[in-house]
Amino acid sequence: MSYTVIYNANELVTGPANSAETDAAGTTPNGSGGPPDGPVLSVLPDAAVVLEDGEVAAVGSSDELTREYPIDNADEALDASGKCVLPGFVDPHTHAVFAGDRSDEFEAKLRGTSYQEILADGGGILRTVRAVREASEDELTDSLLERLDTMLAAGTTTLEIKSGYGLDTETELKLLAAIGRADERHPIDIVATFMGAHAVPDDTDAEEYTTSVIEDQFPAVEQQGVAEFCDVFCEADVFSANQSREILEAGTDHGLTPKLHIDEFENLGGSKVAAAVSAASADHLLQSTPDDIDTLLEADVTPVLLPGTAFGLGGEYPDLEPYRERNAIPALGSDFNPNCYAKRQGFTATLACVGMGLTPGEALRGITDRAAAAINRFDGTGTLEVGTPADVVVLEAPSYRHLPYRYDERVVGSVLKDGEVVSERNASARSSSKSSE
Repeated sequence: MSYTVIYNANELVTGPANSAETDAAGTTPNGSGGPPDGPVLSVLPDAAVVLEDGEVAAVGSSDELTREYPIDNADEALDASGKCVLPGFVDPHTHAVFAGDRSDEFEAKLRGTSYQEILADGGGILRTVRAVREASEDELTDSLLERLDTMLAAGTTTLEIKSGYGLDTETELKLLAAIGRADERHPIDIVATFMGAHAVPDDTDAEEYTTSVIEDQFPAVEQQGVAEFCDVFCEADVFSANQSREILEAGTDHGLTPKLHIDEFENLGGSKVAAAVSAASADHLLQSTPDDIDTLLEADVTPVLLPGTAFGLGGEYPDLEPYRERNAIPALGSDFNPNCYAKRQGFTATLACVGMGLTPGEALRGITDRAAAAINRFDGTGTLEVGTPADVVVLEAPSYRHLPYRYDERVVGSVLKDGEVVSERNASARSSSKSSE
């Protein structure tokens, strides 16, 4: 019998509290609009977890499990004394494949220039598009792999990545190809999203480009076979609600599951579009109303909040009150992109706590099981229970609360993917891969 055992953990978080439901709302076990009255996490003290054949084989008391699974017989045994063991982190919203440098735009925003003004002046997304069109597939793949190393070392084991910096068929396929190659070469499980409808190219208009996405890009993306989801930026001066629905319905016809960016700057009724197309998630939600949140939850659309975006733009954070009133826990994504240069989901959790008022337990669920729901991973990803994926983070800290609390430290020690150690402090993150390359 071949297995790995992590034992003597001060705390082991297995997932949601036993009394919590895990529907689209990520329902919490409270009955008020304030912070949860009861636990949102199942936390075991003095615990161990056994990993076998890429899955969790056993969870429980360290004394009991190490008798059943002796340390001396294990392929690998990690002593987690004084440490906390968590499920691997999930990031359900990134734009991690790109080229170019937009650090000067960060300074411009500090001087009071709005993102919309930067975009109107040829910056923002369109600036990155120009850089990506000039970059080779190899360059995009190599830079993405370096970013993935950082994310893995910070605990992310499952990651969604969008295209969207091509805005033409050839470049969108190049971005998706880079995502696919990175997935083959890196331990992180990558979920690819086609987002040709990220912006409107400056040589056309939204209506004409909508037709191009539907008639030209979707057939090519389906033939390539890398993308699982499709996404659209439903926003003023980008794609209207009707255009967004038209695009996503066409994507569904080509085998892609819809996702949406909605209500970031203006509310165009994107929640109704998300419900109508049975989207996996709706993301941003800065301008969403309580009725919008009801619409999403009733349609089993997972809400994804992106506190890093608010932090980077110096704006307001999403309002947590509608979720409190509905006893719901939103998923949390980093939104890592050239305009929001934050790769670590631990920092996302910190921003969610400080900027929005989530408890550390809610924030942890936001970057684990709730994030997994936003990318339709219902196989136990983001939890550590028998039969779930053996994706594990070991904190160099006694409690999960240290993850958002110690936000300027690397508190993540070891990271295991499919039961194998793939990252350790002071070691190369890419110590193993999915192929022999």
